[in-house]
Amino acid sequence: MDQQTLIPGKDDLWAKTVAMVVSLGIAAIGAVLAFWIGLPIPFLLGSVIAVTTASLSGLRIYMPDWLRNVVFFMLGLQAGSGVRPDTLDQLAAWPGSFALLFVTLILVTGLTFLLLRKGFGWDGQTALFSAIPGALSFVLAAASDTRADMVKITIIQATRLLLLIGFLAPLLAVLGRNAPHVDLTVAGDLTLQSAAILFVGGLAGALIGHYSRMPGGMMLGALLASAVLHGTSVVAASLPSAISDVGTIVLGVLIGSRINASHRRHIVRYLPAALLAFIIGTSAAFATGAVVWLLFDIHPAQIALAFAPGALEALTVIAFSLGVDPAYVASHHVARFLMIAITVPFLARWLKSRQDR
Repeated sequence: MDQQTLIPGKDDLWAKTVAMVVSLGIAAIGAVLAFWIGLPIPFLLGSVIAVTTASLSGLRIYMPDWLRNVVFFMLGLQAGSGVRPDTLDQLAAWPGSFALLFVTLILVTGLTFLLLRKGFGWDGQTALFSAIPGALSFVLAAASDTRADMVKITIIQATRLLLLIGFLAPLLAVLGRNAPHVDLTVAGDLTLQSAAILFVGGLAGALIGHYSRMPGGMMLGALLASAVLHGTSVVAASLPSAISDVGTIVLGVLIGSRINASHRRHIVRYLPAALLAFIIGTSAAFATGAVVWLLFDIHPAQIALAFAPGALEALTVIAFSLGVDPAYVASHHVARFLMIAITVPFLARWLKSRQDR
């Protein structure tokens, strides 16, 4: 069911433009208020809270695809600029971190599946797609080809994402204080030549990421291209930090619009399951993250962002805003998505055959 339109009548260009402006205005007001009262990661947390509240109240939240892609592209360029040549020194520890990420995926998905299947009596396919950590676009697309309950999946996944951001924001505000910070003082040294190289390289990476059909492919491709250019010292300057602030507010619109007025009664009904799924999944992720911290020389803020069962775009932006290595965070979320993309279709088919029998 679509949200209530902002103005009656035909859903034309004017109506969409008004809805977009109102959505951005609500997000901006929420971000400013969050900054004013001192909330951690205010531009993201404030915009998400404001937009979610407005969306649940029935107000139409709208964001055109072109604006989303432009913002993801710019955020990718910005996040990739946090990579420096010395970042490559950490690569030796990453294979072990990826292995433990796979363990995290199994624990989070398995424990959440058992909770929903045995504890709440959900059918196997619905429980599986609700238990998968992150990759919401892929999960919904894959679930639409099955008999799984799409409303339950949307509520569980969107609620977990909102809770995750609300939980991580204050935690990371503490962990990020001693994190290795990205030096943004070079932003003013961005010459026309450097900007051209960064833009062309980032655009090529963004297009490759977009057509790869990966979630967040536009942002991921631009991030990887920017990371290569900065990591090899081809480009040494960053984009102005204001770009990240504006992009974060737009990202808050996208996240907050996941739940709308049509979900209100379902939220109340499925909230206990969503809360328990969030607690179980987050606990499992932080348990394996603690092992990574003990075994490898990686900052806890990086581990928390990389192992959190959330969205690639939001957590990568948070990583950059806190100054921790966005390459480490993004690479782990991409690896998690690939693990999910490879294994989920087989699991869904196996569950379907069991239910048919």
